[in-house]
Amino acid sequence: MRAVLRWAHSDLRTHRGEALFLVLATAGIVGSLLLAMALFGYATNPWQRVFAQANGAHVYLHTGPSARVGKLAGLDGVESVAGPYPTESATVVSRGARASVELRGTPARPAVGRPLLTSGSWLDPGDADGVVLESRLARALLAEPGDTLTLPGTARRLTVLGVADSAEPRYRPGEQPGLVWALPSALPDPRGEVTGLRLSDPGDTDYIVQRAVTVLGSGAVGEVSTWRQARAEAQGDNRLLGQVLALFGLGALVAAGLAVHGAIATRIRGHLRDISVLKAIGFTPGQVVRVFLFQHLTYALLGALAAAALIRALGSRIPGRFGDAVGVWQGLPATAAALVAVPAGAVLFIGATTGLAAWRAGRVPPVPVPRPAGATGGALSGVARRALGLRLPPALVLGWHTAFAKRPRSAAAVARLALPLLLIVVAMSAWTTIDRFRSSPEQVGLPAALSVRVDSGASGPDALALLERDPQVAAAYPGAQVAALVPGQTATIALRGLGTGREPYPYALAEGDRPHGRDEAVAGQGLLDLLDARVGDWVRVTVGEQPQILHIVGRSIEPENAGRVISTSLDTLRENDPGLGPTLYQLRLRPGADAREVAGRLTAAGQGRLDVHTVTNPADGLSSLRAVVAGLIAVLALIGLIELLTVIGGTVREGERDLLALKAVGLSPRQITAVTVTATGCTVLAAVLAATAVGTPFARWLIDAQGRSSGIGAGIARGPSPVLLALLAAAAVLGACALAALPASRAARRRLADTLSAVA
Repeated sequence: MRAVLRWAHSDLRTHRGEALFLVLATAGIVGSLLLAMALFGYATNPWQRVFAQANGAHVYLHTGPSARVGKLAGLDGVESVAGPYPTESATVVSRGARASVELRGTPARPAVGRPLLTSGSWLDPGDADGVVLESRLARALLAEPGDTLTLPGTARRLTVLGVADSAEPRYRPGEQPGLVWALPSALPDPRGEVTGLRLSDPGDTDYIVQRAVTVLGSGAVGEVSTWRQARAEAQGDNRLLGQVLALFGLGALVAAGLAVHGAIATRIRGHLRDISVLKAIGFTPGQVVRVFLFQHLTYALLGALAAAALIRALGSRIPGRFGDAVGVWQGLPATAAALVAVPAGAVLFIGATTGLAAWRAGRVPPVPVPRPAGATGGALSGVARRALGLRLPPALVLGWHTAFAKRPRSAAAVARLALPLLLIVVAMSAWTTIDRFRSSPEQVGLPAALSVRVDSGASGPDALALLERDPQVAAAYPGAQVAALVPGQTATIALRGLGTGREPYPYALAEGDRPHGRDEAVAGQGLLDLLDARVGDWVRVTVGEQPQILHIVGRSIEPENAGRVISTSLDTLRENDPGLGPTLYQLRLRPGADAREVAGRLTAAGQGRLDVHTVTNPADGLSSLRAVVAGLIAVLALIGLIELLTVIGGTVREGERDLLALKAVGLSPRQITAVTVTATGCTVLAAVLAATAVGTPFARWLIDAQGRSSGIGAGIARGPSPVLLALLAAAAVLGACALAALPASRAARRRLADTLSAVA
């Protein structure tokens, strides 16, 4: 054992840089995997915790005041019922911020769907105007306990008594109204009711919803929301971040394992004589294998422990969402097991890839076998001989021949280098796609920068004229959005009518055509998946008691409502409901216009009649993904650098026995150096070309698959520009040549005696 340790220590002193890189690469990989687990836990568990503590309802049904909701308690599978609670839609203003809300009359703190107070107190029967706000709504309004809310157009004032978390769908501007709990006396004229159902088996949600709608009548149910929708919305972008980190963490783990395998295999080829000497002095094959396994498992273990310790000690201090995610994750019961399992799995994986190469070391015979002399890389091919006949520089020809003469070994080196480069191309594609959401939102389903909702007292023509008078508004598209039930009445989707026949709405389409004729519509991927429909199908949805039959002529890229949106023109909606007027306007701004500045100006001009807010861009929730991508590129570049150093070392060692022949034919040390540099550059160039050819379509498929799973739909992916890919290739090749220059130059200037000893 002492001899094994002395050999390992001697080798470490000789290859300090390579050992440091292996430790850092392992630390980066394990850190990425731990952050991925933290984000997954943060994405799901906070909502699950709130749902459990609140004894949450699995289904919420919004009905009219006359619905006989008492029958719901008798349905099989319904464990308990919350409500019915009277509801009223309103708009509230606090500190200049406006929000659409649902006032819910709650006489006492409910047992099912119980709000969890985070600050303040619950409703006070002695304060008729006191309310409790859902936490996200409170953040949007910048409201705290003690603040006052006003209702535009009325003299009513509401006092915020508390802020609470809820497991119901949270406030989203323009999509989901915020939830405000109030005493029933604060709702003098309720327009509807909401009833919550807690089920004995959450898996029966769709069946129970269908039964409930059948019992109450489809015309009595205006909207249905389920626990699955609330959970998916709560997961949001954190799930995407976790998937990205997990994907790249596993990819980097594979790349690091292959890099370690290549490093050991190259080292074994370069130290065959030393290994033979070790065996000659008494080392058994098992001891030789253990030497290499011990070294690289030690490097991997150091990196894994460092990553786990840093995440444990400093992870919660990372700014932004990552710090919050790690803080929540560290409070979960499974965190301790994950902090052990992930580093241990990474070390075992690297150990498994190390084992094969170390096994080869154990098979080296104890008597050194002289290596046959020959030309660089073997006999010159016909192409190489013809290139020399054309008077091409011999250093370039011999370097190219050295890189690709031994095909199995060359292909393995190219593949190991190509894997981290491929993942870098995928990371660059993710970055480019995020930039596309920011720079060209009209191409990803966001042609409008502002959404304006009009109070019921404002007339459509007056509101449209007011909006179009603003010099920064390029176009204003009138529209309306209603909740509709899908066939089977198991879910609620958004039915929108935007634009008119004279001025159609500029939908961003992934396939098909825009709606032009009667009853034509476009649908998001989420809706097509929900209905198991395709472009060209006819679908039937129900608005109240009125059916709406639409022909889907295209699939739109739909970032809102998880893609569960079907959109047609306002004229088509009016055919079924002639009294329907525009209740919202989508505004497309002129290039260079500041959306927030225009929103403030329109709000002031509307004198309380307009609710103006910016359209939510999915890229806003992915801002931290840029830092993730940058960090992943750095980790992958580090792994690629390890493999590159292995390639350079192997090329230099393979060329040692050719020094005498190259000098004998008249090549100078500079030309001999150029042979090694060219061989390295050709290997890296082949890896870059392979990574680009495979990585670009793979990245498109991967991003579009994520788009489909999120409901946005395929068609959002964009690969890096050719200029960016060319810069990546140039940086990789030039960097490789620069790194190879120094060791190649040293080898080319070795003394003849040293060269003879290496060949012997």
